[in-house]
Order: sequence, then C-alpha cells, then structure tokens
Amino acid sequence: MGVLHRLADELRATWRVVLRELSVFGAVGLFNLGVDIAVFNLCTLVLDLDALSSKALATAVSATSAYFMHRGMTFAHRARTGFRREYGLFFLFNAIALVLGLAVIAAAQYVVDLDDALSLNLANLVAVGVGTAFRFWTYKRWVFPAVTRVDGELAAR
Repeated sequence: MGVLHRLADELRATWRVVLRELSVFGAVGLFNLGVDIAVFNLCTLVLDLDALSSKALATAVSATSAYFMHRGMTFAHRARTGFRREYGLFFLFNAIALVLGLAVIAAAQYVVDLDDALSLNLANLVAVGVGTAFRFWTYKRWVFPAVTRVDGELAAR
C-alpha cells in the first residue's frame, strides 16, 4: 500500500501544480486579452489602421506584458534559464500564435468578407483562443521548463 499512497500523493501534487498554472495562466491571459482588445480597437477604430496591422501591434503589446506576468507569477516555480533565452522563445512562440491569429482574422475579413467591427472582434477572440492553447503548451514545455534535480543540483528539464 505504501507505493500506491506515494503514487497517489505524487499525482495529487502534480495536478495541484497544473491547476495552479492553468488558473494563473488564465488570469494573466484574461488581463492581457483586455490589453489586446483595447489596443486592437484603438488601432482599428481610432487610429484607422488595417485589421492585420492592428492585430500585430496588439499582440506585441499584450505579449510583452504577458511575458513578465508569466515569468513572475504563472511559472515562477519553474527553472530560470536566462532572460534572453526565455524572452526569445516566448516571442518566437507568440509570433507563431500571431500567424495563427492573423490567419483567422484574414479568413474572416477576406474569405468570408466580414469586415465590420463586431465581426472583426469575434474573429480576434477566436484567434486569441487558438493562440492561448498553443502558448500554454509551448511556454510550459520550452520557455519555462520544469525544475529537476540532478545529483542534488537543480537543473531545467
């Protein structure tokens, strides 16, 4: 029974960490979704920029905010592998998520011919949802790797 209890305890501990990461990731994401939407609307409705340029600017601003929030809160318990490495990977994966998001917005605007403010905002929300799932997986896997012990020393996995 000792092995089963230890396994159950490890499983509970793992799930607690994952649930905490997901909840903080979600809170950071919601905050930065607000930043993204505000910047997107400022650019499209006030500055009269096209939707794709607006999305690129909104993503750059919200991603910068998100990096510091994720490093300090969501994945603070994970290995620190250097600012340049983390920030570079963070923006690489955000760039890929941006391309996914731009594809959604471009499809809405140019394929389906929906270019009113409501349609563009709905397309933007779908783009954010697709990007969110991709970013959580990549941040957890590559940007902020788990901490392991190697010969008593902490190391990134």
